[in-house]
Amino acid sequence: MDSASGAGAPDPNGGEGPSSTTAIGGGSGGGGATAEGSGSASAPPPSRYESQKRRDWNTFLQYLRNHKPPLTLARCSGAHVIEFLKYLDQFGKTKVHVTGCPYFGHPNPPAPCACPLKQAWGSLDALIGRLRAAYEENGGRPEANPFGAKAVRIYLREVKESQAKARGIPYEKKKRKRPTPTATTVAENVGGGRSSGGGGEASGGGAATETV
Repeated sequence: MDSASGAGAPDPNGGEGPSSTTAIGGGSGGGGATAEGSGSASAPPPSRYESQKRRDWNTFLQYLRNHKPPLTLARCSGAHVIEFLKYLDQFGKTKVHVTGCPYFGHPNPPAPCACPLKQAWGSLDALIGRLRAAYEENGGRPEANPFGAKAVRIYLREVKESQAKARGIPYEKKKRKRPTPTATTVAENVGGGRSSGGGGEASGGGAATETV
């Protein structure tokens, strides 16, 4: 596998928050300066997501330039994206136990070990999502997006499964809470019984009819 040379890319998950924006021409000068200053001050700073996405995109472009041989974005494929993800493992902070380690599959190891540090699956998954969006925002065609390639999805799934076994931490999808129609119906029926102006027997009969 080809490797990248030159300055190492920063950790994609260790970025700082959005930089502060300094308003220009905010003094009490003439009308033109005041209008220009208010226009600059009204521009909101980029969100943390947008700032991180821009840093990730610049990191990937730098990786392509340092690649041997150098790569252009037009020639980048899913295989090159996987190479980039493996390259980022050297900046990882997540302990991933190897098969021969006595703490393999142990979620809380009692002692340190010599197993390597890698990028966590969740960090890689979020990184690919940001780069996939940045690729299309910078003029890339969605059908040619290397970050959405099938090979990249398979690689991420393999990383997810292997890290779950090595760390003893299964990744489970969060189940959406479904509304309970029975409880809602009962509440409505109780409310309807209280608001009726007739006798108690009539209200109870109406609630029973709605429930059935």
